[in-house]
Amino acid sequence: MEKLKDALKKSLREAGAEEIVEKATAINMWPKIVGKEINKVTEATHIDKGVLFVKTATPVWRNELMFKKKEIKDKINNKLSKTTIKDIRFI
Repeated sequence: MEKLKDALKKSLREAGAEEIVEKATAINMWPKIVGKEINKVTEATHIDKGVLFVKTATPVWRNELMFKKKEIKDKINNKLSKTTIKDIRFI
C-alpha cells in the first residue's frame, strides 16, 4: 500500500504542480529559516527561475543579508531536500 505522502507527491508531479508547491513552501518557511529579527525587516515575495526575491526594510539590511545569502539558501534547500533556490536577490 502506498503512503499518503508518496501518493500526494506523485499526484502533484503528474499534475505539473510540484514546482509551484515547492516554491510556496520555500517562501512560507522564510520566517523559520531566518529567525524573528531578520523576519521583522524582510519579506520573501516570490521565486522566479530559481531566484528567491526578498524585500528588505533598508539598504543596510540588504547589505548585511548579502553576507548570509549562501547560508540561508543552503538551509532552505536542505529543508526542501532539493535545490529549488539557486540564488537569493535582496531588493
